[in-house]
Amino acid sequence: MTGETPRRRHSPAVYRRRRIVLLIGLLLVAVLIWLLVAQPWRSTASEGAEPQTEKTQDAAGSLPVPTAGATPGVTPTGDAAAGDATPKPTPSGTPAAQPCVGSDITVEAVTSQESYSNDQVPSFSIRLTNDGDSDCTLNVGTSGQVFTVTSGSDTWWRSTDCQSEPSDMVVLLTAGQTVSSASPLTWDRTRSAVGTCDDETRPRAPGGGASYHLAVEIGGVASTETTQFLLY
Repeated sequence: MTGETPRRRHSPAVYRRRRIVLLIGLLLVAVLIWLLVAQPWRSTASEGAEPQTEKTQDAAGSLPVPTAGATPGVTPTGDAAAGDATPKPTPSGTPAAQPCVGSDITVEAVTSQESYSNDQVPSFSIRLTNDGDSDCTLNVGTSGQVFTVTSGSDTWWRSTDCQSEPSDMVVLLTAGQTVSSASPLTWDRTRSAVGTCDDETRPRAPGGGASYHLAVEIGGVASTETTQFLLY
């Protein structure tokens, strides 16, 4: 005998506890590593945030129509209020395309008929085409739309004289795209002037086959030609 006390062996329960503690430790380390790599809190924050949208509508569907204000005899048709027309811009972001260049844009004045009888009121629209090779943005809102009726050198009517609640609307025009007014704007066949919008005695445009011309402008780009129509 050497006189040494024999080493006492631990009970099986002690070994089981040690293994459990070791497994728990390894599990905690694995969870910590996963949290650092996966970062699940980022996806949660993204789900709660509102998606960001561009200020510019993806593509113009149709042009808004100016409100006619208190012009006597004028009855706007369809979506006459700019707020009800399409397309509608979204509230935030920055347009990716560059502003349209006037030389790439064709603006046309459109009348619903070539002539109107004595009991008919003319209806006008704008046709807009991006003839450029690239998409571009343009303010097609009612704040930049002007309809003008002339007879010779005499200006009979201008839509902005009695327009109410003009608004801006920046849209994206894709290359080669053509859009038109959502609904026509009507003219009551009387002479307009600022300050006479409530006057029911405004002079009426002569008929009898008299010739008139419609010119339009939108977003700072004017129609290159006028469109002729006759009043009877």
